[in-house]
Amino acid sequence: MFKIIKEHGAARRGEFVTVHGTVQTPGFMNVATQGAIKGGVSAFDLKDIKCQVQLCNTYHLHLRPTDTLIKELGGLHKFTGWDGPILTDSGGFQVFSLASLRKIREEGVYFSSHIDGRKIFMGPEESMRIQSNLGSTIAMAFDECVENPAEYSYAKKSCERTARWLYRCKQEMDRLNSLPDTINKNQLLFGINQGCTFDDLRVNHMKEIAKLDLDGYAIGGLAVGEPKEVMYRVISAVEPYMPKNKIRYLMGVGTPGNIIEGVRRGVDLFDCVMPSRNARHGHLFTENGIININNKKYEKDLSPIDEHCDCPTCRRHSRAYIRHLFKAQEVLAMRLCVMHNLYFYNTLLEKIRKALDDDTFDSFYDEYCEKLDKRI
Repeated sequence: MFKIIKEHGAARRGEFVTVHGTVQTPGFMNVATQGAIKGGVSAFDLKDIKCQVQLCNTYHLHLRPTDTLIKELGGLHKFTGWDGPILTDSGGFQVFSLASLRKIREEGVYFSSHIDGRKIFMGPEESMRIQSNLGSTIAMAFDECVENPAEYSYAKKSCERTARWLYRCKQEMDRLNSLPDTINKNQLLFGINQGCTFDDLRVNHMKEIAKLDLDGYAIGGLAVGEPKEVMYRVISAVEPYMPKNKIRYLMGVGTPGNIIEGVRRGVDLFDCVMPSRNARHGHLFTENGIININNKKYEKDLSPIDEHCDCPTCRRHSRAYIRHLFKAQEVLAMRLCVMHNLYFYNTLLEKIRKALDDDTFDSFYDEYCEKLDKRI
């Protein structure tokens, strides 16, 4: 399923073959939490902005419209109109970040819905069943997301619990994939490495979950407030213990510079809400750095957001027009800017792949790693 085409130090150029299509890596997954990109971008628009993978969220879709309804309607692919690979997050992060009241037990987590307050239980088996109903290409294992900073003793117990939950996830997924009414009998399972910012916990947890020979492995629990240098240190500590022949995913990361650094340290897949969230507020990525389109200096600027970009927005509209749309509170402003930022991210990964193919990644890193994160 995952083939390494080329290596440059720890960086890898690869192909990830799934039942819903082949993903060129390193790659960026576009976040459609509730089945749509926030900002008025549909699954059909994703083709125009070079998206390879759509990411949807188990927790949110379980609450609304419910995973059972989506299964009845044929699964996420039919429901959203996206025909490429879909990764569903397990819901673990949302349970721990959105639920105001929750109780963690060995069997799973009891919590209240952030929508209507109703009592809900989710454990490894429940998460796998929901994701099976959704029919995603890739299901993420149910894990505990511990806040940073955390007490070492609690982080250690959490890692052990997450590892036990992973064994239950795998057993339940094997069962679900064998059922006659399962939408995607080839659904893949990724395990998640946890351990906060403690290198020894991270390494020991990675060694444990690698024994399961899963379809892929993710590093979770980072980019939650810790300094970026700490995040890079943790990635580099864990990487030697991640199976070389399996795809690697850094969850919730990050800025263009974070992604370039992650690739350099051996990561294959990324996702982040940053490009779409920032776009909705007029913060736009360009080859020279980040601009705020709301600034008055763009009032009469007829140039595109980025003169080096050929996204649908940059081909058709000026900075002055987009700034006007924001000032007039037109929804179109968000749509145009979200499409630009996601195109920028998808194209950035395309450029990274080309640099790896052409043996020019070091010079690419030197030129862009810091520049793309700077605010103009």
